[in-house]
Amino acid sequence: MVSKFQLSKTAGLLLGLALGSAQAGEAATDEARLALGRQVFTEQAQPACALCHSLQDAGAAGAIGPDLDQLKPSPERVMAAVRGGVGVMPAFAASLSAEQIEAVAHYVARVTQP
Repeated sequence: MVSKFQLSKTAGLLLGLALGSAQAGEAATDEARLALGRQVFTEQAQPACALCHSLQDAGAAGAIGPDLDQLKPSPERVMAAVRGGVGVMPAFAASLSAEQIEAVAHYVARVTQP
């Protein structure tokens, strides 16, 4: 039985290329967000997250805050902590952009999940 909707070989190839390109673009965007998140964690936040927290991927061995490799927080939990502070951890809502906060939350959650 022949489908009512058939693509020519050229149209199918172009569609496949477009979908592959979109996936490659998403992967590049994700990599850029991870890189920004790592940079926020290690350098941009003041004081740097790495000063207080342990996070193997960032080479951080801080002992004041929780070990994030063990805690394995969700992105939402990281964003809430970064925005509002927790215990002795200061709030960063006024010093980091929304993009930076989302990136560091994405980074921490991604590198600590199995």
